[in-house]
Amino acid sequence: MSKMEGYQTLALSEAQNVEQEPALQIHVCLLSSRCITLTLSPGSPVKELQSAAERYFRMGALRVFSANGRLLKQGCLRLQDVGLQDGDTVTAIAEPLKVAAHPWGSMMCAFSISGPVVTWDGKTGKTETSIAPYLVGVQAVQATSHAFAAICHDGSVVCWGDPEGDCTQVAQKLRNVKEIQRNHAAFAAILTGGTVVCWGRPEDGGDCSSVQQQLANVQQIQSTSSAFAALCGDGSVVCWGNPTNGGDSSAVQDQLKDVRQIQATGFSFAALLADGRVIAWGSEMLGGDVGRVPSRLRNVCQIAASDAAFAAIRQDGTVVTWGAPSNGGDSFKVYDELRNVKHIAANSCAFAAIRADETVVTWGLGLRGGDSGAVRDQLKHVQQICASWCAFAAITSTGHVVTWGHPDRGGDSRGVQDRLQDVQQIQATRNAFAAILADGSVVTWGDPESGGDASHVQDQLQADAFR
Repeated sequence: MSKMEGYQTLALSEAQNVEQEPALQIHVCLLSSRCITLTLSPGSPVKELQSAAERYFRMGALRVFSANGRLLKQGCLRLQDVGLQDGDTVTAIAEPLKVAAHPWGSMMCAFSISGPVVTWDGKTGKTETSIAPYLVGVQAVQATSHAFAAICHDGSVVCWGDPEGDCTQVAQKLRNVKEIQRNHAAFAAILTGGTVVCWGRPEDGGDCSSVQQQLANVQQIQSTSSAFAALCGDGSVVCWGNPTNGGDSSAVQDQLKDVRQIQATGFSFAALLADGRVIAWGSEMLGGDVGRVPSRLRNVCQIAASDAAFAAIRQDGTVVTWGAPSNGGDSFKVYDELRNVKHIAANSCAFAAIRADETVVTWGLGLRGGDSGAVRDQLKHVQQICASWCAFAAITSTGHVVTWGHPDRGGDSRGVQDRLQDVQQIQATRNAFAAILADGSVVTWGDPESGGDASHVQDQLQADAFR
């Protein structure tokens, strides 16, 4: 068979040694139109086709689809079992590697739907492997400061790490889970029917029995450091956990109607109403009181939060801030620059706003990211910003990374800068970052005890490990 124009051909040794059955030429194409022709035996496993494509394209996990859009699952199936014939074309779609971490913790977890789950603790250097057999088709992972909870393909949940994250007592209830939220020491899961199951430290929200009857048709859950707030389908809000940190909303409950979004600092909540107004509760000095700016909190479309302050974007692109001044609650110095703002990222003590022209404006505690003057010239064409506890990392349109903030806690990436190419996603712990590259590999930097040094699991974090 003649090679198709624009294709490269790779004949696998396994297929060459087959004498009895004729070889198949299968054309594998990415969505970018890059293609390769693989020569395989009809009895070759589907996994062999997938692995060969991953090696050639230098990408992590790929999902392969037939011409009619059917996913070719691996299992024990062979090419002939899934109906592939000589000359067929299949489409390979990259399955992104994801990283989960808690900003107050030192543990990170890397995973993909079809690949393994790799967990490492920067403080102890320990990796977790005992839960691997139970983690099948992981859809999402959430983390408290010392524990993880993973949603598997069947809607079940697997937990590991600190004993406070143990979900054994509620395991039978954790079925058909669609989302998990976490705070410092507790988890809250939303089931398909809109009910909620909690576990973890009871006083921090791990016990929701006092409001269980109200938790119906829940659409979203947000958390402070030790409390949860659930947004129900009728626009009402239900809170539980530490009352000082937002677990008690009784003072504003009659105003919490027709709520569209909830945001949280470490100590308070802010609810965005359908009419663009904002209602806050929790620790008054740390964002729970909008006393000095209520008249300006109109026509709000988005809210961001540091550890003790809020920043609201209005429909005209201007910004209103409140809460602890040292945590970004005072934006007076950059007031004139906060125009045409599209998105705001926040760490514990500072904010970073992306404007319509893809430049960045920062404010808050300077050493912790509120001052980006040293990298201002590099902060152009910024697409997204990730925050650790006291540093920021921005991804530009070219896939490069710009960092600023505390140099020992992720704000200085010079040690790995030459490896930070084609970055797709960044995740952070308290004092470190992990970047996922286009080929599926992971690069880390920052405080080693917070996960900034992944050298002891580097072999597991290469693209080939996540097939």
